[in-house]
Amino acid sequence: MMLEMENVTKKFGSFTALDNVNLSLKQGEILGFIGPNGAGKTTSLRILLGILKATSGRASIFGKDAWKDAVDIHKNIAYVPGDVNLWPNLTGGEVIDLFLRLRKGKEKRYQKELLERFDLDPSKKCRTYSKGNRQKVALVAAFASDADLFLLDEPTSGLDPLMESVFQEVVGEAIKDGKSVLLSSHILSEVEKLCDRVSIIRQGKIIESGTLSELRHLTRTDVHVETKRPVTGLEQFTELHNLQAEDHKLSFSIDGAHLGEIIAHISTFDVQSLECMPPTLEELFMSHYEQKEQ
Repeated sequence: MMLEMENVTKKFGSFTALDNVNLSLKQGEILGFIGPNGAGKTTSLRILLGILKATSGRASIFGKDAWKDAVDIHKNIAYVPGDVNLWPNLTGGEVIDLFLRLRKGKEKRYQKELLERFDLDPSKKCRTYSKGNRQKVALVAAFASDADLFLLDEPTSGLDPLMESVFQEVVGEAIKDGKSVLLSSHILSEVEKLCDRVSIIRQGKIIESGTLSELRHLTRTDVHVETKRPVTGLEQFTELHNLQAEDHKLSFSIDGAHLGEIIAHISTFDVQSLECMPPTLEELFMSHYEQKEQ
């Protein structure tokens, strides 16, 4: 296991920032870590980085204690925060070179390739960079470092859509090389495209974890169908919601676990067209929050 948090609790005085948080990440996997601002994502990452010490529980990376063995762990991890602060009088290239001298880095040509792909001018002083360009400096330094584990906390903050696409390509290439990624993000479309599994955190607690397909069983799928003959007998399906019928056309939503049953029933009425739309990650995310607030 590349990364584990077991029953981690972090308190600041009487305030509980994390409450028995459990996370795990295998080699070659991307874990999406999502939740609103203040939910506990950054606190979790700081504990994994050895910046904060957990009040209780265990956090480990590469099987080593995240707090006691932080120096050794940092030789093989790369971290990109959501708001990068750089030395104002150094150029972007000098900052990247400085970071890469501190660790094993890939060959220089890969660094040059990343600079080109992220469209970053490394000759400019950091004080002249926009927020997006500061993020690019951190991303180039991270992915050129040949780290085994990437901890990314809102890494595309300030990037335009084109650069977000480049970021997703670079992450995909890292995974093919056997690297692992913990991606904390509020951009749900980004998480949906990249991540193998997702953990949702709310008020310091993990409220759901699993693959997107597993989580989709917990909410409803929208179905639009047209049949040659009018569909009857739908009243037996108590899991069917928002039914709208017009001529031979039906629209409804149904819990994912019962989708097969309703499709099997409708297919006996000569289906002409059928469209099933699984929920997006954003819909899953919102449904979980609505359920918890009720």
